[in-house]
Amino acid sequence: MTRTGPRPLIGLSMYRQVTKWWSWDRDAALVPGAYLDLVAAAGGRPVLVPPGSDAVDAATGGSSQPAGEGSLAELDGLLSVLDGLVLIGGGDLDARWYGQDPDPRNGGTNFQRDELELGLLSGALERDLPVLAICRGVQLLNVHLGGDLVQQLPDLVGSTNHQPRPGAFGPVSVTTEEGSRVKRLLGARVNVLCSHHQAIGELGRELVVTARSKDGVIEAVELPNHRFVVGVQWHPEESGDGRLFDAVVDAARIQ
Repeated sequence: MTRTGPRPLIGLSMYRQVTKWWSWDRDAALVPGAYLDLVAAAGGRPVLVPPGSDAVDAATGGSSQPAGEGSLAELDGLLSVLDGLVLIGGGDLDARWYGQDPDPRNGGTNFQRDELELGLLSGALERDLPVLAICRGVQLLNVHLGGDLVQQLPDLVGSTNHQPRPGAFGPVSVTTEEGSRVKRLLGARVNVLCSHHQAIGELGRELVVTARSKDGVIEAVELPNHRFVVGVQWHPEESGDGRLFDAVVDAARIQ
């Protein structure tokens, strides 16, 4: 059945960290505005889902232990009212999630955010909610399904093309696979903006690779037999490309 009532509710994961703005220096929950704008432009209503306050301790060098079952149990009620989910970019996943020792060059690791987003993703997949996973999000999707990550991509490919420097975006050309959603949505070849020093290593179960860069790095994956599960290693929000956001919101309209 096609939804004709209110806009689909699209959950958006967030950062939780101490942040400075104007004259204030405070603990804050953050999401780049471009994500909100593109979800809204696609016809969805963004619902922001921040990590708990214990995430601040982890981000500032405190606890790296799980937040506990109480906060995760609340996800069930949240997911019951969401129509779709967007996992946004951000810092590196804790390598312990995929059975590796963390490389000391990794950054932005936040165990509590990992835990929250893994819980959101697990519940979304169980409910067959549409999911768009961006950069960190696609890595989390792969790890959730039993895959692992290349912790330092420049060591493997011999260049920093995918992230010229921390926080910077590099132009990358990707080629999509025949029959994939990303090809139908974006075409056979697309120029994208990347900012990742990690990438998918061993592919998670049931995932299908649907785009690669010319150096062989996996840049998009999809999960067949689900309504809509697409992960991209690039940042469509940085170029204002709303096509993937349109697709996840359109999928969320179908009940």
